[in-house]
Amino acid sequence: MKNILLFLLNLLVAVQTIAQQTRQISGVVRSADGQALVGATISYDGGGTTTDVNGRYQLSLPQNVEKIKYSSVGFKTQEVELTNQTKYDITLREESQDLEQVVVTATRTPKALKDVPVLTRLITQDDIAKVDATNVQDLLQQELPGLEFSYSMNQQTSLNMSGFGGNSVLFLVDGERMAGETLDNIDYSRLNMTGVGRIEIVKGAASTLYGSNAVGGVINLISAESDRNWALNVNSRYGKHDEWRNGLSLTLGRNKFSSRTDVQHTSIGEVKLSDNEESSLQRIYANHTWNVKEKLTFRPTSDLKLTARAGFFFRERNSAQTSHDRYRDYSAGLRGLWTISTDADLELAYSFDQYDKSDYSTVSHKDVRDYSNVQHIVRSVFNHRYGKNTLTIGADYMRDYLLSYQFASGDSTHKQHTTDAFAQFDYLPTDRINLLAGIRYDHFSAADQNSLTGKLSAMYKWDKTSLRLGYAGGFRAPTLKEMYMSFDMASIFMIYGNENLNSERSHNFSLTAEHNNRTTHATHNLTATGYMNFVSNRITTAWNTELMGMAYVNMSRLRVSGFDACYMMKMTNGLGVRLSYAFVHEHIEKGEPETSSTRPHTLVARIDYDRQPTTKYGFCVTLGGRFLSPVMVDEYTSVSDYTTTASAEYPGYTIWKLTLSQRIMNWLKINFAADNIFNYQPDVYYSNSPSTSGTTCSFGVSIDVDRIFDK
Repeated sequence: MKNILLFLLNLLVAVQTIAQQTRQISGVVRSADGQALVGATISYDGGGTTTDVNGRYQLSLPQNVEKIKYSSVGFKTQEVELTNQTKYDITLREESQDLEQVVVTATRTPKALKDVPVLTRLITQDDIAKVDATNVQDLLQQELPGLEFSYSMNQQTSLNMSGFGGNSVLFLVDGERMAGETLDNIDYSRLNMTGVGRIEIVKGAASTLYGSNAVGGVINLISAESDRNWALNVNSRYGKHDEWRNGLSLTLGRNKFSSRTDVQHTSIGEVKLSDNEESSLQRIYANHTWNVKEKLTFRPTSDLKLTARAGFFFRERNSAQTSHDRYRDYSAGLRGLWTISTDADLELAYSFDQYDKSDYSTVSHKDVRDYSNVQHIVRSVFNHRYGKNTLTIGADYMRDYLLSYQFASGDSTHKQHTTDAFAQFDYLPTDRINLLAGIRYDHFSAADQNSLTGKLSAMYKWDKTSLRLGYAGGFRAPTLKEMYMSFDMASIFMIYGNENLNSERSHNFSLTAEHNNRTTHATHNLTATGYMNFVSNRITTAWNTELMGMAYVNMSRLRVSGFDACYMMKMTNGLGVRLSYAFVHEHIEKGEPETSSTRPHTLVARIDYDRQPTTKYGFCVTLGGRFLSPVMVDEYTSVSDYTTTASAEYPGYTIWKLTLSQRIMNWLKINFAADNIFNYQPDVYYSNSPSTSGTTCSFGVSIDVDRIFDK
């Protein structure tokens, strides 16, 4: 009995001691608009809890805990220092949602996405991470409908975006053009996702601000920014076919100076697709790449920002046993942004880009350069604000140089000088109405041609809905290659340049309706766009009987019309949904030299579930898929007569990808991805079929070294 009494006494003392060492707190977590947040996390180092359906919580924690964190998906994490009080009612502010993020591509001036009068699609850094893409090709085909990457001659990648080829869609990096091309498309493997903060996409003509090549749209990759004094990320991914991706990013910042260095190496072995003799594509060449980027930023005063950048790219394809194709790019640039006053700023920039191709002999080890495209560009842009209104004035000069052994005239080089001037006025007469008008003049020395383009956009907002109506002109001047080069297409036929080509022109009309809604548990966004493009003088190739080969020509007027729709939902419990659909109709008159391979219906979908159960562990499961409908095309029936065609069907297909990303200790990420989870494989492989060998899996690790040392 005595022992039992002693035990009960000790137990009572222990309970009293524990009670003295813990404390109880409670409260309610709400959003800025007063809505209760369900499932919000309240945590400390060693424990935590979540809110109920009314946003309420109760938490027992040790006396020595001094701080607790409040977090919820879609909201900024808030850290609170504890005092003697027992009740903590907290208001969390929303993270910068897509519609609130600032974009610049559509207007060349910073503007919230929801306020841009020209419809702009934004792919955020979070979207890029969920897709786990290596380069822009991997990303866009999983994020955008109405877009298809396929193979052209000699396994060079080509793009079709809403009826426009890669030479009519302008790709930019931080607003700067890129030199070089591979069969009318830029080298998309140059555009890796390392260091990219967001991608802004404007579909439709945008030549008033960006000049030639912006007939079908602009895709601008914008570098990520860091607010940390130093940051170091190392990452690696391995997948089927001995595919490796290794990367490193280092950011340093001190006082007025910051530096960012990105390095990525990729490699993949040969991919065998098919032994079917009917397949024109039976294997994909092994290749490897190096991509190095450096960006330096210096702010000598609060009004002046100076940026310097440099880059190097290398790609090698094992296209034959005795010879490999090599591609190199050297880029550099300087940019200064001077904030003259609260109402005015001036940007001056210079950029250099050189893209080379060479043939490397594995026998003699000689590397012979046979192609080089070099661009020097100088740009100035001045913005002046009159209250809420902005006047933008700018001018560019570009020297375009091309070296090749394939010029018909026997010359080894050609060059062209391009000059332009543009102006735009962004007018907001009321909070509901936004008008945007612009005009541009260009001159091209080689073709001795001038171009005048304009645009006019209007936006009206009421309640949670906005309406955009716009017209935009586009043009594409003939390139030096299209004018002067005559090259052998794999010994099948020749393609001859044409010095008398006219510039392509387009007139784009669009109407967009957008609706946004926020409820207690979710945000919703629905956008629908109808558009019509009238294109004249499209530059293409046609059979020339006299030359017994293909020659560049201008074709007569064609019409590209379509409809895009996108629905996005984000729930406070971590569930997100995005559905995007595109319909495209390309009307080409009979007898024209060009045939259409644009798929009329495409759909991309993404469902993700993102949770952070504790401060030390979080995860995101993403299921993404794309569907492309079948399309009827006209194909040439003979390799010796390119005047006769026959109809053929390119079958439709759907491919889905599942990704699991886990976040551990705030500095370690582990990714697992299964691509083409339903193991789709075409019966016959051809240029427009997906180059998949079936289901592939990959495993990746990403370490933020600097965060290991965070307290």
